[in-house]
Amino acid sequence: MLTVIGEGLVDVVRRGTGDSSAHVGGSPLNVAIGLARLGHAAQFVGRFGSDEYGRMLAKHLAGNSVLVPLPPDGIPTSVATARLDEDGGASYLFDLHWELPGLDAALPKLLDGTSLVHTGSIAAMLQPGADAVLHAVEKAHPQATISYDPNCRPTLVNDVAYARSQAEKFVRLADVVKASDEDLQWLYPHTDPRESARRWLQLGPAVVVVTHGADGPWGVCADGDIQVPAVSVRVADTVGAGDSFMAALISGVVDRELDGAQRRPELRAIRVEQLADMLRYAAAAAAVTVSRAGANPPTRAEFA
Repeated sequence: MLTVIGEGLVDVVRRGTGDSSAHVGGSPLNVAIGLARLGHAAQFVGRFGSDEYGRMLAKHLAGNSVLVPLPPDGIPTSVATARLDEDGGASYLFDLHWELPGLDAALPKLLDGTSLVHTGSIAAMLQPGADAVLHAVEKAHPQATISYDPNCRPTLVNDVAYARSQAEKFVRLADVVKASDEDLQWLYPHTDPRESARRWLQLGPAVVVVTHGADGPWGVCADGDIQVPAVSVRVADTVGAGDSFMAALISGVVDRELDGAQRRPELRAIRVEQLADMLRYAAAAAAVTVSRAGANPPTRAEFA
């Protein structure tokens, strides 16, 4: 079982033409959907309300065979309004409620049989929920591979020093880290993103990957570093592209049977050639997502 802890929300996408549409989203939820579509047993540990948007989230998760162990609560479901520019790039405004009051008591059951835990984005930054997520990752670390994507949201968490400190807490626990060059430029404004990634590698992960949009992803491990080209595709929008990349990167770890704490030595010994294959696979998944509207990750058959 692969466990994803984090926020689920509804993305209301507004285009320059004045058109708008509502899509289920939230970076961790998108990763859980992506993993399920790639054929992995996945559960989503997050929160949403019992309102109309919450029912939309629950239906979407169930329709993609993602398990949802925590029930809906009485708080409104979170909403992110994405405004798209002429090139399809997205900027966000949030109406977000993030806390997981029942998580600690549910952890033993949630982690039973879990070989990998993924988290990141708002869930790992915004209080009071972020502390609960950190505690869950600490509990999971002795048995599970940990993956992390900071997916920074400066409009929501704008204290750079806090965000940097919080990200580094998760990086120290993580085995696989993915960040965009924009994330790292914001967290470490006077440092080249690749140098920041190399510094993160020294904190503990086996692999740190940096996405560079159309320039393709770059990754570093103990064996060295490698960049692969992006897949050329006509872009509809970039919503969810990083999440599809993250899901496929995790899938690459699981497909190679490198998940589970007992496999940490093997994951840390990964070769650059293996990492390059994983990056190409993840880039191909992201390319499918950007070719169509909204956070709509591909199935394995669509790109593998």
